[in-house]
Amino acid sequence: MLTMLCLYGAWAQAYDRLVYPLSVGVDSRYEYDWAVLRMALDKSRAQFGAYSLHQASASMSPARITQELLMPTGHINILVRATAPELERQFQPVRIPVDRGLLGYRVFLVRRDDLARFAAVRTLNDLRQLRAGLGKDWVDVPVLRAAGLPTEEGSAYEGLFSMLEAGRFDYFSRGADEALREYDERRAAHPRLAIEPTLLLHYPLPRYFFLRRDAEGKRLAARIEAGLETMVRDGSLNTLFQHYKGATIAAANLKQRRVLTIPNPTLSPHTPLSRSELWFDPLSGK
Repeated sequence: MLTMLCLYGAWAQAYDRLVYPLSVGVDSRYEYDWAVLRMALDKSRAQFGAYSLHQASASMSPARITQELLMPTGHINILVRATAPELERQFQPVRIPVDRGLLGYRVFLVRRDDLARFAAVRTLNDLRQLRAGLGKDWVDVPVLRAAGLPTEEGSAYEGLFSMLEAGRFDYFSRGADEALREYDERRAAHPRLAIEPTLLLHYPLPRYFFLRRDAEGKRLAARIEAGLETMVRDGSLNTLFQHYKGATIAAANLKQRRVLTIPNPTLSPHTPLSRSELWFDPLSGK
């Protein structure tokens, strides 16, 4: 009994320590994700106790981030990414879409001179005559290719903007909130680019938090899931979503766009597609 009390006392004094990756350069894509994580940890404090949340001290490439999370002594112990079969095999996913599935609604960055060409696109067959630009090994690549949409991969995220401007591909497919923000951040450096205003490509593409598949990782995943479920129930996830994403979603004018839908054959059967409360609907704005 004394041993158990000592163990309980040590556990009660402990706290969960999470370290997430540092973004590289002009990259504000992850601010919302870590705000969601902090709120989920706050919402689960009564059940799971205290925590600390820190950013890694050095920036890392996506490949390095994956390697760090695979290592038991890596410098991070959580990442957030669009899900893929390999990620779900390697790591412990928290299967609540962090961005409510918004990443699967795709708006295009294009060359300004090509706007009329894209305005003429009416069907998927029309879009198949154009080439998409994506990052090397991004999870979207097999999704687009399975739908017969040609793709060109770039090795560096920042380099994709220059590749588009140089004509290496015809459109840079971005999440509906990403495109406008990225354009605003880079319009001075890439003056020939523009936001395509008429099309919306859609496929289900949830972004999850991923943790290690060890005992600590599974415990942290359970905590984050509990916090996220509370946020879904009390509406705070949607409130945070609207705070960070609402203005850019409105500016993207999603309701007025032609929607082209393709399946995502890479999704796990465990994907919570039937839980409508987890997914953003651009037609209703909720």
